[in-house]
Amino acid sequence: MDERTVIAARDGDQIALARLLRELQDPWFRFCMSLLGDTERARDAMQETGLRFIRTLAAFRGDSQLQTWSLGIALNVVREIRRKQRAIPEAGRNLLAARRQPPVTPLAAVDLAEQHENLHAMLADLPDRQREAVVLRFFEGLSVEETARAMDCAQGTVKATVHQALRSMRLKLAPSETSAGLS
Repeated sequence: MDERTVIAARDGDQIALARLLRELQDPWFRFCMSLLGDTERARDAMQETGLRFIRTLAAFRGDSQLQTWSLGIALNVVREIRRKQRAIPEAGRNLLAARRQPPVTPLAAVDLAEQHENLHAMLADLPDRQREAVVLRFFEGLSVEETARAMDCAQGTVKATVHQALRSMRLKLAPSETSAGLS
């Protein structure tokens, strides 16, 4: 996303706006899917993010990258969806579906499916804020600074939140690693 396209879209150029929306829709969908774990709700969240993006683009000052700023919008949409539907069964089941690569062999397929299932379960068990921080940092590849902007918090908060999430996930892995070593 070049700066001229962003400026043109902010100034009302519909072609530039369409170009931005095309470039951002995949990251929005992956992000929403990672946090919501449901394709339909992720699509709804992506569409709502797009609408809010269009309505608020004029307010974008360029203090961060456009994608980081727009993921902040998506995060707010996801949080609203979660508030409306607090009880989400198996929230992490399809967490990484948008990023899966086809396995090479049947054994690799089983191994990969098991790894994804374990990761889904661990992420689903995290508190919302920790899951959001992990997804933004590691799945969307944002820096600590960009994650802080998207989550509207301090960089130290992001670091602490990610640390707590990773520690919690490591503790959940430890028993299975120990039992796997004993077999």
